[in-house]
Amino acid sequence: MERVSARIFEEDVARYRAIETRDRRAEGTFFYGVVTTGVYCRPTCGARLPLARNVRYYATVAEAARAGYRACKRCRPDQTAEDPHALAVARARAALETTEAPILLATLAAAAGFSPHHFHRIFRKHVGLTPRAYAAARRLERAGAALAGGASVTTALYDAGYSSSGRFYEAGRALGIAPSDLRRGAQGVHMRATVRATSLGPMLVAATARGVCAVLFASSERELRRLLAARFPRAEIAASDGPLEALAGRVEALVEGAGLGESAKLPLDLIGTAFQQRVWKALRDIPPGATSSYADIARRIGSPGAVRAVGTACGANPVAVVVPCHRVLRGDGSLGGYRWGVSRKRTLLARERKRSG
Repeated sequence: MERVSARIFEEDVARYRAIETRDRRAEGTFFYGVVTTGVYCRPTCGARLPLARNVRYYATVAEAARAGYRACKRCRPDQTAEDPHALAVARARAALETTEAPILLATLAAAAGFSPHHFHRIFRKHVGLTPRAYAAARRLERAGAALAGGASVTTALYDAGYSSSGRFYEAGRALGIAPSDLRRGAQGVHMRATVRATSLGPMLVAATARGVCAVLFASSERELRRLLAARFPRAEIAASDGPLEALAGRVEALVEGAGLGESAKLPLDLIGTAFQQRVWKALRDIPPGATSSYADIARRIGSPGAVRAVGTACGANPVAVVVPCHRVLRGDGSLGGYRWGVSRKRTLLARERKRSG
């Protein structure tokens, strides 16, 4: 696996493209320094994309450091490079994501230089999923993307590597995703949506027959509708009705700091991987007025090494406030980021603390 990845990213053009797309296959194959900032990063760093003419490439962090660059505080390339486990896991993930045929655990472990049992534990600690579950999630994502793009079920499932429709739907159930949800974004999904003016700005609440599927914030109703359409590009979105208005009223009460105990009682239609579902459930267990850290959540779900993955799952939370990702802080107690704006996060926390005494 290492030789394959290195060969893909031998040329500077391919390396820059990997930085541009944050290609996880490039993890561990090179590092890059930015002349204008004096910082070196991993290929998947989430920092602003530098101009190609300002980028220099290095095979190791030691080379980048000798060239006068300091480690990026965002992606922490020095820590990744010093951790052989993290590097082995990154290469295994690249192999699982780029190979349609199943890869045995023994094959992954041998390529990393570990026993199957040891590598299984290392992978789960860093990713939050076993190699088998991770491969299944990526395959399901490929099928879901094809469906959202208009492909037929038959085409999507065979292109993703499933041998039959039965295996396709079994994979969805195993990951906590109902078969009907695999076609999110395609025709046939029915929901209603309403927009309310709140003290935090315009808020959109959408729900299917199963429950609330989206709670979004933006600066205008037009932007909210655009965000909803982007998440459900081919859904049938109807006007609000009495039941939805009642649900929206309960969500608005949460926003304004009232009825905080009602959050757990709201019916939800959440679509996500098994790992995301575990994170979102842990978030709903944080009581109003209290906070937790990303590391705390990772330990609570039994994946202490998956702190970054927890942060990603929080950012993917489609139901603001009801699934209270705003109650998660950085390890040093600072607010950190928030998909809907740090000012909203600060206000929500202040209201909850006041109400809870």
